Amino acid sequence: MRRRRLAPLLAVSVTATLAPVLATSTATAAPASTPTAAAPTAGAAAAAKGALDRYAKQKPQWKRCATDADIPAGFECATIKVPLDYRVPGGKRIDLAISRLKSTAPDKRRGVLFSNPGGPGGPGLYMPLGMRDSLPESVQQKYDLIGFDPRGVGRSTPVSCGMEPEEENYLRPYKEETYDKDVAWAREVAHKCKEKAGDTLPHITTRNTARDLDLIRAVLGEKKISYVGYSYGTYLGAVYTQLFPGRADRFVLDSAVDPARAWRGMIQWWAEGAEPAFDRWTEWAAERSEKYGLGDTPKEVDRTFWDLVAQADEKPIEFEGQPTTGDDIRSGMRGAVFTPEYATEAFVELKKAAAGEPASAKKLAAFAGSEGTGTADAAADAAEIPSDNMTASFWAVVCGDNSAAWSRDPETYRRDAIEDKGRYPLFGDFASSIKPCAFWDKSVEPATEVNNKVGSLIVQNEWDSQTPLPSGRALHADLKGSKMVTVLGGEGHGVYPSGNACADGTVDDYLLTGKLPAKDVACEATADSNAEARKDQKRDVIPGSPLPERAPDRF
Repeated sequence: MRRRRLAPLLAVSVTATLAPVLATSTATAAPASTPTAAAPTAGAAAAAKGALDRYAKQKPQWKRCATDADIPAGFECATIKVPLDYRVPGGKRIDLAISRLKSTAPDKRRGVLFSNPGGPGGPGLYMPLGMRDSLPESVQQKYDLIGFDPRGVGRSTPVSCGMEPEEENYLRPYKEETYDKDVAWAREVAHKCKEKAGDTLPHITTRNTARDLDLIRAVLGEKKISYVGYSYGTYLGAVYTQLFPGRADRFVLDSAVDPARAWRGMIQWWAEGAEPAFDRWTEWAAERSEKYGLGDTPKEVDRTFWDLVAQADEKPIEFEGQPTTGDDIRSGMRGAVFTPEYATEAFVELKKAAAGEPASAKKLAAFAGSEGTGTADAAADAAEIPSDNMTASFWAVVCGDNSAAWSRDPETYRRDAIEDKGRYPLFGDFASSIKPCAFWDKSVEPATEVNNKVGSLIVQNEWDSQTPLPSGRALHADLKGSKMVTVLGGEGHGVYPSGNACADGTVDDYLLTGKLPAKDVACEATADSNAEARKDQKRDVIPGSPLPERAPDRF
């Protein structure tokens, strides 16, 4: 199978503050000026607080991020220090790379607006440039736009497991004859990670990234932060609101992760969410059978699809010297079917290739392996970031946030993969088969239970391939002070901004006024807004990593 590298997501999709605390999920906010830390004794607590106070008093040495002509001189970067382990703030320190674009109207400035592109594993240092291009001027007047590479990512003391390219391939469908090799792969990746970065990886977690956010807040001298997070970034934002409820100002959570399913359950949701999208696609294609010729009824379209999968299983379809297997077709269609026209046109071209006829390489891209994102590769080249940095940081969070969600018994994954391939034939075995987390060390902290009344705005497309609509609704239920914007008929991973006046306008109003809508909002998708959202979606990357690729291809 082709190499498929992990890449951060849609956004989707992670996070900053003064008071990094070793808070429990029910922690209340510490005073706005100082960090807090959990400790067993009064003396230890005082020492920990003193250590965190010293972190908060850092003075960032801001300098121009890059001298390229297309990078504005006002776009500044700095590096600060944060504790590797917030339980021992006087111990090892790591770097955190941060950036900013100052408010365009200081007299109208409200505060700081953080952003995160998703992942986990997505670098966000250059996100302020993308935000500048997309936010209305009125919002840019209100905020300094703050970016950062999450701990372990990019310029923030990047982690590595020393993985070879093929070891980064997570798309491993269940097959009885290869399962033992897949178990060996998962065990070896976990072993390499422990050997290469065993002292660091246990602390590359969402909770610690949220504490980092609060430390950045403190360093910047702000009482609160506002935030726009995509995909995984919604989970990071939700964890921040749980740990630091008094420091969350205006939070926009776009394309949301269900906290209760972090993380094995979210990966499995990619399979569950694809099935209704597949049914929608067969209906769409059947209604246009005269144009596409895939079948006059949904059942016929379904049969056409699976017949081609079976054919490719017997003999891979060759196109431009590249074989496409039945597994490649299933994996590619998982994301494609959320946009029926895209899926139909791609599948028609695949049928042509299977028949030995000329086909469009561009449209066949849905079934081709991804070689990663240009931004990530350029970052590695420019800053000597390990080539497996995104993958290593991804597994650190996915496995380390909640080790209890991952069985230690390989036979559990075998049974689940077999069962879920029957329940969710498009992607069920990909999602449920064994992952390195089966052999990961136990999490340093328990998973965060998100359950609070902090005000926030959740934004969600109805047809989102990475974070399905039920996932957004689940986060909405957990954040009891939230309101939700649903784009009915909306396609793509990542909503804001998409050119949809209803959705964009609701988010803009919230960022400008701080007032949430009186009730949940339902917007209707438009052809233009769907096209914009789809343009911002990276296909065939690790689900959960979509954000608009507006950062320059360099760091």
